[in-house]
Amino acid sequence: MAHFPKPAEGSWTQHYPGLGTGPISYRDSFDPHYWQQEIDSIFTKEWLCVGRVEQLSRVGSYFTKEFEWANRSLVIVKDQGETIRAFHNICRHRGNKLVWHDYPGEETSGYCRQFSCKYHAWRYALDGSLVFVQQEEEFFDLDKENLGLVSVACDVWEGFIFVNLDPQPSQTLTEALGDLATGLAGYPYGEMTQRYNVTSKINSNWKLFIDAFVEFYHAPILHQQQSTSEEGQKLAAVGFEGLHYELFSPHSMVSSWGGMAPPADPRMVKPMENFLRSGLFGPWDKPAVVDNNENLPPLVNPSGHRAWGIDSFLLWPNFMILIWETGWYLTYSYWPDSPNSHTFESSLYFVPPETSSQRVAQEYAFSVFKEFALQDANTLEATQSMIETGVVDTFVLNDQEVLCRHHHAAAREQVAAGRRPDSYPWMPAEVSA
Repeated sequence: MAHFPKPAEGSWTQHYPGLGTGPISYRDSFDPHYWQQEIDSIFTKEWLCVGRVEQLSRVGSYFTKEFEWANRSLVIVKDQGETIRAFHNICRHRGNKLVWHDYPGEETSGYCRQFSCKYHAWRYALDGSLVFVQQEEEFFDLDKENLGLVSVACDVWEGFIFVNLDPQPSQTLTEALGDLATGLAGYPYGEMTQRYNVTSKINSNWKLFIDAFVEFYHAPILHQQQSTSEEGQKLAAVGFEGLHYELFSPHSMVSSWGGMAPPADPRMVKPMENFLRSGLFGPWDKPAVVDNNENLPPLVNPSGHRAWGIDSFLLWPNFMILIWETGWYLTYSYWPDSPNSHTFESSLYFVPPETSSQRVAQEYAFSVFKEFALQDANTLEATQSMIETGVVDTFVLNDQEVLCRHHHAAAREQVAAGRRPDSYPWMPAEVSA
């Protein structure tokens, strides 16, 4: 698998000449017509991550997923053969939502032996087949064999559950992931089952939050107050430079420094972090499953830098996996609600704690993470409100914002093509081939 280090001459962006280096328009982040095109040509065609296998711990476990942007509700379940399946959450009798608890619009989870409709008690097996009809003799030529739940394409990669709303997906999940399918395989995702979740409604276009998390250029400025005063001033003065950027058409990744847990100088971090041995980079005491970083997936820390801290992988179109040097990972999902709003979901995954101090270290990392993420979200709402004025038509991006430029370009190409293009003009010839 080829990697492309930054050349002595030129830049990351210039390494993908088809992307260009000029100002770009952000009309794609508020135009209603364009937003609907993204829904039709991207979100209803691509593989979308909806959860982890740990959420379906036994036969009959299920959870629902609401896709308001597509007017769809799904139920994901582990059937009797321990296969994970996905169905449209609709009864075949009169169209009632099949699985819900107190409020039909809310996502839910649970366990059952069969799904039973609240309206007329039609029942479905875990494989979606119709197994019981109340007063069946009252119906005319009822063909139960053809009245099972409507299935949704569903597949699992490394314990992550993906669905595709296209009745006939143009690619398998493995094909869609491309190099990432093998390049990120083998990390002990399944051993990191201690999960912390946060969900927020953000008043910005879904792409703008991705923009915030595929560059670290903003970190020394926006997050300065989360460092000690001395370190914050130092970071702001020096700035930031990423270790590695790479495109996998249409996926991408950025690698960053930050492997400083514990820090060489205790004064670099706040007293609470020293006391709890934890912070934004996670608990300092690395779990045994990744103790020496000897078995990391091949795409992780591609520069081999000794100060490597985190790699952020964007799995097209709206799912991110962040692998931290300190031995944990987190995920982001960005679900489009409207042209200028989206739902942001994040989950942090750790090896289950064995002591109270380990648990507190994880809780503190989660607390710090939320503070950083909400700072980003607040800034994005200010961005959204200003780009919608149209006062400024185009905006300049620097070399560290190459993945922002790429993500918008990939969306525009897929909208223009109607589904994922066969090739991307900005890829180097050796990659496209």
